[in-house]
Amino acid sequence: MNKKVAHNIRNFCVIAHIDHGKSTLADRFLEVTNTVNKRDMKHGQMLDTMELEQERGITIKLQPVRMDYELDGEKYILNLIDTPGHVDFSYEVSRSLAACEGAILVVDATQGIEAQTLANCYMAIEHNLELIPVMNKIDLPSSDIEKVGAEIESILGIPKEEIISVSAKEGTNVEKVLAAVIAKVPAPKIPDSDEFKALIFDSVYDTYKGVVIYIRVISGDIKKGDKVHLLHTGTQIEVMECGYFKPKYTPSGILKPGEVGYIVTGLKTVAEAKVGDTVWKSGVIKMDHKNAKPLAGYAEVKPYVFAGIFCTDGDDYPLLRDALDKLQINDSSLSFTPEQSGALGYGFRCGFLGMLHLEIVQERLEREYDLSLIVTSPSVSYIALKNDGSEEMISSPAQLPDPAILMGIKEPWMKLEVITPKDSVGVIMKLVQDRRGVNTNMQYIDQNRVIVTFEIPLASIVIDFYDALKSVTSGYASMNYDFLEYRQEALVKLDTLVAGTKVDALSVIVHKSEAYRVGVALTKKLKELIPRTQFEIPVQSAVGSKILARETIKALRKDVTAKLYGGDRTRKDKLLKKQKAGKKRLKKIGNVDIPQEAFLSILKRND
Repeated sequence: MNKKVAHNIRNFCVIAHIDHGKSTLADRFLEVTNTVNKRDMKHGQMLDTMELEQERGITIKLQPVRMDYELDGEKYILNLIDTPGHVDFSYEVSRSLAACEGAILVVDATQGIEAQTLANCYMAIEHNLELIPVMNKIDLPSSDIEKVGAEIESILGIPKEEIISVSAKEGTNVEKVLAAVIAKVPAPKIPDSDEFKALIFDSVYDTYKGVVIYIRVISGDIKKGDKVHLLHTGTQIEVMECGYFKPKYTPSGILKPGEVGYIVTGLKTVAEAKVGDTVWKSGVIKMDHKNAKPLAGYAEVKPYVFAGIFCTDGDDYPLLRDALDKLQINDSSLSFTPEQSGALGYGFRCGFLGMLHLEIVQERLEREYDLSLIVTSPSVSYIALKNDGSEEMISSPAQLPDPAILMGIKEPWMKLEVITPKDSVGVIMKLVQDRRGVNTNMQYIDQNRVIVTFEIPLASIVIDFYDALKSVTSGYASMNYDFLEYRQEALVKLDTLVAGTKVDALSVIVHKSEAYRVGVALTKKLKELIPRTQFEIPVQSAVGSKILARETIKALRKDVTAKLYGGDRTRKDKLLKKQKAGKKRLKKIGNVDIPQEAFLSILKRND
């Protein structure tokens, strides 16, 4: 029975650069296989279920679906996983690949191979997947089938004859792609074992069902009522429901080897059902789950970018905490810890996978939970090296240990790949070098396009690098980056002092060579934004005890001599002297209230 089921199953995913037509192609598959009736097909992508995904036209969350298809009189089960294309969500792609035997690689016929195309392709090759090359958007007047075909052949080593030219929008040649999937993607191999093992490739929280885990069954079968273990966490659960995605949850009563489906667990948080964990049930009576061998899973998702999230109204803090709790139930890659800032009050230090992830979370918090937020300038995680040889991971400058015990700071470096027209290579080199990047390789794709490889600190690309890259190349360049290593650099903590008091929320970690420039810019900006008071306010930037830059906000002067209309000069001097002494006293006890606008304008990511 197992062999027959496996023989007719094909598990595959769709991978591509962002906006190359993955979700549109997935929609055509649903139509061709009659998984969804044409009248039920909504405008836009069927598998992009979130409002934000529909609006932005991007896939944020991977989405599985099971399709039944008949070819040459034989019935097949096709399990498709639609994946995101943006670099921030590459962890979603990696978990999809582990649940499949094949991948459809989509390349836009108008744009050719882009950075994320290459990254996803290499990831699929690492997972030993069968690749099916598809060239999409052949219906557009600007498409260049010959040129893009030659690109795929020279860079990926896939013969031109194997590339299937399609128009996902028009539905052209979509059946050919399905036929290629059946012909080329191998059927799942079923181990000769009675014990049930399945890989969790995603977990979501459903309001009515609780935590639902998405699984790929490796061996054995599972049905409603079975008791199973999650091997990494050691949790035991009872299967409350199991079934397939069509694309909505469709209960089936049983899941067999090689199949992709879901299990309703009854758990309350997705943290209890970690992605990459193994679901296990003994084939032998009384075998202990502690002796079971888990499947090769995933490494834990590590956030690279950190930002503080605060409410503009301090009373909304409990609402923000509840909103983040609910959001984390669905997004296990989001991490947060409470943080207190003297300037912004109580909030949370949140960890993200990248800038788009941060934007999506911020937008969801503001939209779905009706919160008004301040998001501080993003920073990256650093490693602080101490005198005693120990290391400490820090996510904000305020967490740096005392300078007396601090030996050095390590920062994350990334491998950056940029695909660009050859005319833009010079400006890209300058852009990267200005941000402490180093060029390591350059390879021509064809006469006009080049892949340039760099090593660059994550802090240099995390804020506005992508916008700057698009700007200097008129929108033609695309980029992809991967974590390389932590490297010790000459990094210093730049403090901001207002009226002699250190403001933690304005501290930043910068390279020693950039400290002066950043300090001057910061003090000038604050001079414009902090309102004048009855006494002089010095604004300083300092590294340790060394002051690098200073601006002075002049005092407001009241005309105390206005009421005098004559008499001796000494009357005027007496009043002015009294005013001067009063200001001196005021300066000693006076507090500077830094307005919210000052933080907003400095901490906003765009500035």
